[in-house]
Amino acid sequence: MKHLRKLTLAAVCMIGVGFFAFRPDERFFEIARNLDIYATLFKELNRYYVDEINPNRLTKMSIESMLKNLDPYTNFYAEDEIEDYRTMTTGQYTGIGAIITTNKGKNIIYSILEGSPAEKAGLHIGDEIVKIDGVDLTTRKDANPDKLMKGQANSTVKLAVRRVGSPSLLEMNVTREFVKTGNVPYYGMLTDEVGYIDLKDFNQTAAREVKTALVELKGKGMKKLVLDVRENPGGLLDQAVLICNLFIPKDAEVVSNRGKVTEWNKTYTAPMAPVDTEIPLVVLVNGRSASASEIVSGVIQDYDRGVLIGQRTYGKGLVQTTRDLSYNTKLKVTVAKYYIPSGRCIQAIDYSHRNDDGSVGKIPDSLKVAFKTRNGRTVYDGGGVEPDVPTELVSRTSIVNSLNSKGLFFDYALKYRADHPTVKPAKEFELSDTDYQGFVNWLKDKEYDYTTQVEKDLSELEASAKKEKYFDAVQEQFKALKTKLTHSKDTDLAMFKKDIKQVLEREIVSHVYLQKGEREFVFRTDPEVKAALDLFKDMPRYDKILKGTK
Repeated sequence: MKHLRKLTLAAVCMIGVGFFAFRPDERFFEIARNLDIYATLFKELNRYYVDEINPNRLTKMSIESMLKNLDPYTNFYAEDEIEDYRTMTTGQYTGIGAIITTNKGKNIIYSILEGSPAEKAGLHIGDEIVKIDGVDLTTRKDANPDKLMKGQANSTVKLAVRRVGSPSLLEMNVTREFVKTGNVPYYGMLTDEVGYIDLKDFNQTAAREVKTALVELKGKGMKKLVLDVRENPGGLLDQAVLICNLFIPKDAEVVSNRGKVTEWNKTYTAPMAPVDTEIPLVVLVNGRSASASEIVSGVIQDYDRGVLIGQRTYGKGLVQTTRDLSYNTKLKVTVAKYYIPSGRCIQAIDYSHRNDDGSVGKIPDSLKVAFKTRNGRTVYDGGGVEPDVPTELVSRTSIVNSLNSKGLFFDYALKYRADHPTVKPAKEFELSDTDYQGFVNWLKDKEYDYTTQVEKDLSELEASAKKEKYFDAVQEQFKALKTKLTHSKDTDLAMFKKDIKQVLEREIVSHVYLQKGEREFVFRTDPEVKAALDLFKDMPRYDKILKGTK
């Protein structure tokens, strides 16, 4: 079987494909037959198609199309993508630590990592990269700025930068370094006794970073902990196991894998002595907490080790492994489902049974099974991890979404920073009413519009009334209602001032104080953090939740 797997992958990649002799088994014969058809078709296309074809591009497209019919996590990495793959799994690359995005045809620095060469050199979020080592990005549209930024450690890259408020181009020499994208962008004390760790990824150093933060916060007098895995897409399984191990006893079961290749099935247990099995713990989760972050939150819940606060997690209970292919290419393939200590699998989408149109659906409630935590609380499989204390997902208003999608918060933050050389610390920063009016005035000649949910609902109601022949009878009422409910930008800028101001303040803070400053600013209004602090003030309620007697 191992031989067949290697042979099939090599054939799919069109490397030395021909007719292969397999055992006289129908399945093996079908595989060989279809691979031979594919190889023959590819040769004929290459020989007779009217235009020259690019074999690398065509093969990659065909592989990706094939994998698309499986699940979103089974992926092919071509040779020129291997560096990106390494960055994803290790969180490390050689460069300057700036993320560049294209905005209105310009290459703009969208994010800067703290402590990176970009920050040390004095680059700002919003700077336009005009030239990289003499390559003019305004004329060389084919140039890839990300690749030009990368290079050997300790080598220098020369940048020409256009900055808002600066009359001329700025010339900068930036020394490339090994850049590490941290798994824990922030940790600190929320109160005198409540600590906070923000866990955003699970690459090779995740457990070490969490342990370092945990030990340091305990040294500062931390008595209770908030672990935040919101927006965490997951990563390496072994790191999830080690992070769970920080809070549960050695040898406790963490997670087990079960798949078609039975020799790969394995149960993972906590391999080391924990750091703290008693500290009161809250884990923050949301709909973008997936995979490894669901293992951590699910294990904490299954052992009644802490309370989960937020929204239901994504529901990715699938395990991937990476297989090396020929010519330095790789296949990341789903090989198993994982099961946490209660016995449940939290996979929410059934990729094995597709609809006629190729779409997939959620696992219906009727097929979900109840399981028990250590204390006997009921939990369910097949739908992500349900929080113990659910909170409402904060939705943005239509005007906020429009201003954000048009990049107007980002653009005004650039102007604000250029006009204000010094900005108050993140924890204290707040725009005055005069500052806000300045933003409103700046928007007057900017293009942005939106349709509110009320307007959408009214349009649907009008369409239904016309379809069912009621519209003529209520036409005047509809007209009057539409007049009253049609949005006015000026009215909305005043009505939703609090929401708009908050988003704008956060944008400005993130430009000046980067990730840590943004996190400190958000604490003021974060509903899940507030719920965690409220729960820690009521420890009898905390205990009742874990005992299932809330």
